[in-house]
Amino acid sequence: MTVPALVDEATKKSGLVWVTLQDETRPHPVWHLWHDGRMYVVTGGLEQPLPLGEPPAVRAVVAVRSKDKQADLLVAWVAEVDRVAPRTALWDEVVPLLHAKRLNARDGEDQPLRWAQESAVLRFTPTGETLPLSGS
Repeated sequence: MTVPALVDEATKKSGLVWVTLQDETRPHPVWHLWHDGRMYVVTGGLEQPLPLGEPPAVRAVVAVRSKDKQADLLVAWVAEVDRVAPRTALWDEVVPLLHAKRLNARDGEDQPLRWAQESAVLRFTPTGETLPLSGS
């Protein structure tokens, strides 16, 4: 998988992105982790809400805005979204990175345990498709 350079750079540097899930019209602001060419988000429970619905694999549009001028949209990219299952190699790889990035953890070092019980870790894999920025 080759991730377009603008998607990689903009998303990596952004602390907050706007996610619009398929069949939704309203974008949701989310904090995320960019790791190894993919974006990871924790949702549900005490964490940021994302109305994922079923089935667990969906498509989404990720809009990345400028850190300096939030009105400036840098790139909008399409992703395939799937859940990262607890107690898998991928979970063990990304959850410690998400945990380190999460500001103001309500339950400190027990946060990853709570995520495994009540939240979902989502992986957003870029499809390579970007959307035109006009009218954004």
